[in-house]
Amino acid sequence: MKKQIANNRGVRVASNIRKTVAEIFRDRFADDAVLSRVSIVDADSGLQFIKIYYHAPLDIKGLREKLEFVTPIVRHELAARIRQKYVPEIRFVYDDTLEKSERIDELLRSI
Repeated sequence: MKKQIANNRGVRVASNIRKTVAEIFRDRFADDAVLSRVSIVDADSGLQFIKIYYHAPLDIKGLREKLEFVTPIVRHELAARIRQKYVPEIRFVYDDTLEKSERIDELLRSI
């Protein structure tokens, strides 16, 4: 029973962090031409380490470098906004689900 409660807490924390990071991007990086187009899609549950999945219709390599640069800024803002003793380490991961689904649709239409 304890393990299930811990898992639910991780899911709640991940959901809260996903929403908060999306707000940080909206508030802090609205003027940035690259980061303003990033959509925060999901977050993996975790209390010490969290993966935040994003999608953007841009050059992924350049965006990845920019996200690595702003990760400490986002983490600092996150620490100020959430009520948690420890702020988890953040890693941004590109979510390619949309491209995969478009490719599947394309293949199905070609049949």
